[in-house]
Formats: sequence, structure tokens, C-alpha cells
Amino acid sequence: MSALPWLLPALPGLAGVVLLVTGRGADRVAPVAAVAVTAVALVLAVLAALTRPAATAPLFAGLRAGLAVDGLSSVLVVTVCAVAAAILVFAAGDTGEVRRARARFFGLMLLFTAAMLVTVTATDLALLLAGWEVMGAMSYALIGFAWRDGAAVRSAEVAFVTTRAGDVGLYVAAGCALAGTGSLELAGLADGARPWRDLVAAGVVAAALGKSAQLPLSFWLSRAMVGPSPVSALLHSATMVAAGAYLLLRLRPLLAATGWAMHLVAWAGALTALLLGVVALAQRDLKQLLAASTCAQLGFMVMAAGVGALAGGAAHLVAHAAVKSLLFLCAGVWLAALGTRDLGKLRGAARRDRVVGVSFGVGALALGGVPPLSLWVTKESILTVAARWSPWLYAVALAAALLSAAYAAKAVAAVWASGDVRGWRRPGLLERAPLPVLALAAATFGLVGLPPVFDVWRRLLGADGEPGPGAAGLLLAGVLALAVTAAGLKWRVPWRLPGARDWLGLERAASFLVVRPVMALARSLARFDDRVIDGAVNGVGRAGTALARLLREKAEAGVDGLVRDVGTGTGELAVLARRPQTGLVHTYLAQAAVWLLLLAVVIALTGWTC
Repeated sequence: MSALPWLLPALPGLAGVVLLVTGRGADRVAPVAAVAVTAVALVLAVLAALTRPAATAPLFAGLRAGLAVDGLSSVLVVTVCAVAAAILVFAAGDTGEVRRARARFFGLMLLFTAAMLVTVTATDLALLLAGWEVMGAMSYALIGFAWRDGAAVRSAEVAFVTTRAGDVGLYVAAGCALAGTGSLELAGLADGARPWRDLVAAGVVAAALGKSAQLPLSFWLSRAMVGPSPVSALLHSATMVAAGAYLLLRLRPLLAATGWAMHLVAWAGALTALLLGVVALAQRDLKQLLAASTCAQLGFMVMAAGVGALAGGAAHLVAHAAVKSLLFLCAGVWLAALGTRDLGKLRGAARRDRVVGVSFGVGALALGGVPPLSLWVTKESILTVAARWSPWLYAVALAAALLSAAYAAKAVAAVWASGDVRGWRRPGLLERAPLPVLALAAATFGLVGLPPVFDVWRRLLGADGEPGPGAAGLLLAGVLALAVTAAGLKWRVPWRLPGARDWLGLERAASFLVVRPVMALARSLARFDDRVIDGAVNGVGRAGTALARLLREKAEAGVDGLVRDVGTGTGELAVLARRPQTGLVHTYLAQAAVWLLLLAVVIALTGWTC
């Protein structure tokens, strides 16, 4: 047993707690401390990926909890720590959105990272739930970081409640796992008997789709855009939303054991990729475009779990983490410099700082699947498996991939267009430093698709036998992506898609179908409680009071009179009893003679009667 699995999440977790407890007094040292902690955590993550440690501890009688780093989690821990380090370096130089309460901000970010590390290394549902819940709580605090802003707090509440609705499924899964297998071990969930196995799968799927903002719960990610840009970069890339896709990839044997869960997950991911791609294409707000694209790209990962493309799904997760963290950080630079996220007002923004502009261009083109950049290869590695699984699913996924090229081209065309940008503030060194590194990762991670490299990647993940991206598929996807991107850059179509800008009305539908009925039921139950239950309780109290009043007015007088009569009689008898007590001996002798005479009479009469 090794202490490394416990130390890996404990280091950022404890550092985050210290910063939160210290408060404003640690604002000056918080950025340096947070960056140093994540750098050490990255070293530990690489060490864990190389040594594959595992550790367990007793949880309850007969149950143990554990953390372990295997093939899939080794990829995730390195990705999480690397992306977190880059984002915190950026945040350390950010003088815009997170310039105040820095200890609180960096403390929350470190706890957020620690929770994700627990989630991806947990070997049982108990620790998985712990990391899952802390991550949700930290996302609420970070989205609503500007707590004086009522709109930010309301958006944080919507995001938190929506994801919590899905999270209930994980509790259902844990309870059914205990009933079906007597264990919470993730590795044994597929071995449970029906119907427990199906209930476990249903709970896991509900929690994962909610966390990864898949249909119909995608709208919470739109609300999350009120948070600071570093929060969006971390939340949308390597943590939180990636957790759901990771969980489905981790539990693909459970999905396969049920049969139905694979189909549900595959189609949920494909439809989310398609429809949220339409939503992204309709946006005028840069962060909203990136948020919708996150839902769409996570749809590819979720679909990968459904069709059994573990190597492709994991590769897409890593590449997307680099791409999306890069794009959100660039958006953060422009938001701090110009105070706007409107694509129309960002015309020419990329030209003002070529490091930021080129980095954003690389990330956006990678997002669109333009060859030879990373997501071109990782998407195709998923589509190759999907084509063997179902031609209809492949067609939907290919259409979604082309939409990726369209909305990526829209973003690039907007920020690189000629325009007069006013009020420009040049970003600092720390804000710019992570961008080229992330851009390099976004550009080159596609090398994982080369046959020799992909073979190593498959062995690392234990996905032997999974087909890699095919040459024909890569050629088709690359040509189509280039054609769509070129068309988007040239014509810059102002896409007006009814309902898409409002995220397909998903939040309004959820409000109408769920929130309003639940609130109406709550109000009805409150009225029932007030008028019936409380009325009954109050009625019993009023009846008791009335009975007490009646007894006081009617019965109390009689009882008091009887008591008074007994007292009066006793007093009169006492007076009579005192009269014979004269103190004279001859009087007592006479009294004794009288009593003896009376006794003789009684005896005589009694004897005569007998």
C-alpha cells in the first residue's frame, strides 16, 4: 500500500482549506502558494502515473474505501493537474475578474481540483460520491464568486440544483449496489444481479449526463458562464463536466452488461453533440459559444463510452481539456481588456496581441477538427468505432463534427476580423505564459492517433483490440472540416437559428415541466400543513383550553366547597374534642364511668340480641 494516492488530492485540498480559513490576510500570497501547490501536485501526478499506486482504508463493517491510479486514471490525474497549473498561473496574473478576495478564489480552485482528483482515482462509490459532492459545492461557490451580484448567485443556484438533480442517481446507484452485490467497489458493479444492476446503471447514467451537461440538462452550463474566466476554463476542460464522461468511460463494463445503457448513452451523446452544436452556432456571446461547444464535445466522449471507444474517448477528453482551457483563457484576456464577450464588439481583438490571437486561432481550429490539429484525430478515433456500431449514429456524429467546424470558424472570423478595438489593456506575462503551452498541446496531441502511438495508448488504457482512426475516415473528416471552416471564414454567415440562441428553451422547459409543478405541489402541501395538520394541532390546543376553562368555572367551585366543608367540619369536631379536656381528675373519672356504662349497655344489648 502506498501513501501517494492519498497525498495527491490531500495536498491541494489542505492548501485550499488553509487559504479559505486564513481569508483576506492571505490574499497577497495566495496566487504564489496555489501555483506552487499545483506544480508539486503535477509532479506527484506524473509519479503516480508511472508507479500506479493503490491504497485502501476501512470504511464500514465489511466495506473498504480506496484510491488507485490505473491506466485511465493515470491519464486523468496528469491532465487535471497540468490544466489546473496552467489556469492558476493565468489567474495569478489576472487583474480583472479575480483581483479581489484572492485567498478565497484560489482556495476554492484548489479544493475543486482536489475533489476532481478524488473522483478520478476513487475505486468505490463512497469516495467517488465524496469527490463528486465537494466538486459540486465548489462549482456553486466559484460560479457565484461575485456573491454581491444577485444574478451571479441565481445562476450558481440554477447550476447547482440542476446538477444535484442528476447527482441523486449516484445515491440510488450506491444503495442498489449494496443491495445487489453487498459492495461499493466500482469494479464489481457489472457483476450484480438484475434488477439491481440495471438500477445501478440507471443511477450512474443520470448522474453522469447531468454532470456533463448532456441533454436535457445542458442549460446549467450556460448559467455557469457568469463565473470568472479561470473558473470557466477549469470547469469546462478537465474537471466537473469531464467527470461525467470519465465515469461512463470507467464503467463501460456496467453499461455493456445491461445492454440498454450502451444505446441510451451513445444516442444521448450523439444528439447532444448535434443539437448543442446548433446552439453554439447561433451564439453571439463568445463564452456562450464556448459553453455550448463544451456540451457538444462532451457528447462525443459520452458517445464513446456508449460504443465502447475507451481509447478514443480518453484521447478526446485530454485534447479537449487543452483546447477548451486555452479558449476560455483567451476569452478571459479579452473580457478583462475590453469588458465585453460580444462577438460583434470583439472584431479585431485577436490582432491586438498576436500571442493571444494565434493561440486562440489554434485552439478554435483544433476544436473544429481541422487537420492536422488534435481533435481532428481524436474525434475520428471515436467516429471509427461509432461507424461499426451503427451507420445512423455515425451519420449524426459526423454532422455534429461538421457543426464543430462551423462554430469554430465563426469564432475565429469574429476575433480576427478587421475592427477598431478601443480601451485595450495589454495582458501581463503570467496571463500570456500558459497560452502557447496549451496551444502546443492542442496542436500536437493528435499524434496519439498515429498507429504506433495509438497502440501504446490502447495498452496504457487496457483497450486492446479497439480500432484506431482510419486513413479514409481521417481524410473524409479532414476535407469536410476544411471545407466548412473555409466557408465560414469567407462568408461569415450570421446564423439566426430560432430558439437555438436560448439554448433550445431547455431552461424554460425544465421550469415549466419540473420546477413549476414541484413548486405548486410544495405550495399545496404547505397549505395542507397549515390548514389541516396545523389546524388539527391548534384545534386540540383550543379544546384543551376550553375544557380547562369549563372545569375552572363549573367543577372547581364544587370541589372548593367540599374542601371548605370538610375543613369546617373538622374544625368543629376539634372544638368538641377539646371540651372534655378540663385538666380535672374527677371529671376524667366521671367521663370514664359514663363510657364504661355505655359499653356495658352495648354488651348487654348485643348479647341479648344474639
